[in-house]
Amino acid sequence: MAESPIEFKLSNMPSDGISAVKFGPNSSQFLLVSSWDETVRLYDVVSDSQRFKYSHSAPVLDCCFYDAVHSFSGGLDKTLKMYDFNTSTDQVLGAHTAPIRCVEYAPDVNMVVTGSWDATIKLWDPRNSSVIGTFPQPAKVYTMSVCGESLIVGTAGRRVLVWDLRNMSYVQQRRESNLKYQTRCIRSFPSKQGYVLSSIEGRVAVEYLDPNPDIQKKKYAFKCHRIKENGQELIYPVNAIAFHHGYNTFATGGSDGYVNIWDGFNKKRLCQFHRYPTSITSLAFSHDGSVLAIASSFMYEKEVDKAPAPDSVFIRNVTDQETKPKSM
Repeated sequence: MAESPIEFKLSNMPSDGISAVKFGPNSSQFLLVSSWDETVRLYDVVSDSQRFKYSHSAPVLDCCFYDAVHSFSGGLDKTLKMYDFNTSTDQVLGAHTAPIRCVEYAPDVNMVVTGSWDATIKLWDPRNSSVIGTFPQPAKVYTMSVCGESLIVGTAGRRVLVWDLRNMSYVQQRRESNLKYQTRCIRSFPSKQGYVLSSIEGRVAVEYLDPNPDIQKKKYAFKCHRIKENGQELIYPVNAIAFHHGYNTFATGGSDGYVNIWDGFNKKRLCQFHRYPTSITSLAFSHDGSVLAIASSFMYEKEVDKAPAPDSVFIRNVTDQETKPKSM
C-alpha cells in the first residue's frame, strides 16, 4: 500500500498481534502499543521511532498512560505492571486470578481500573501502587470505558453495568446490550452523555446514560462493517471504537479492514478510509483530534491459506472534513 502525506506506517512493529494503541495525555506525539508478542512499546510518531520497550511474561491485552512518563499494562500473565519511562524501570502492582482484559486510567478520580476474565474490576491507587478494592461483575469483563467519574463495563452475556468510581458499594445501572450478539467494545462520549457499543455481528449501538424516558428515546443502533461479495453479505466484528475529543464524533474499526467515522448525534457516516491490509484491532485519536492511530492485525476470525498481512500501526493525519459534524 502506497504511503501518502496524510498517512504512514510506523517502523519497528511488534512481532505478533497488536491488542491496543493509546495516545499520551495532551499529546499527538507519543503512542503506547501493547501486543501478543508480550511487549509494550512507546513510539514517537513524529520521528517514527521506538523510544521504549518493556515486557510481560505473556501476551499483553491492554495498556494506558497514567501521565506523560508512566504507563500501566496487563494481559494473560494476570499482573498489572507500571512502567516509568524516566528511569526505565517497571513495577508489578498486583494481580487478578485470570487474565486482565482492560486497563484504563480515570483522571477525574486519579485511579487505575482493571477488568478481568475473573469477572472482577479492581481499582488501584497509582500514587502508592496499591489496590483500593475488588468489585465482582456478573461475568467475564470484555470491555470497559471511563466516563468522567463513572465506569461503563461490558461483560459476557451482553451485560452492561454503570458504576460510580467514587462509590462502588452498588451498581448505578444494570443494562443489557441492545445488540443481539456478543459485545466487543464500549467507549464513552467525551461529553459524558452516553456511550457507543459494538458487537461481533457488524452492528453499533448509541446509548444514553440519563434514564429519563425522553432521553432514552434517542438511542438507536445501526449496521456497519458489512461487505457484499458474490451476492452474499459478509458480516464482520466491530472490534474498535475511538472518540474525537473535540467533536464527539467517533471512528469504528472492523475485521473487514475498514475504518469509518460517524456523527452519532446526527446519525450520519462522515467518511470511510481505504481498506487496510487486515482486521482493525484498535483505534486511538490524539487528544487534539489531529491524528488517528490505526492498528491492523490478523485476528484469526477465519482460516487462511496465505500468510496473513504483517501487524502494523498506521498513523493518519485527519482533517475537520473527515471528523467534524456537518452541522457545526
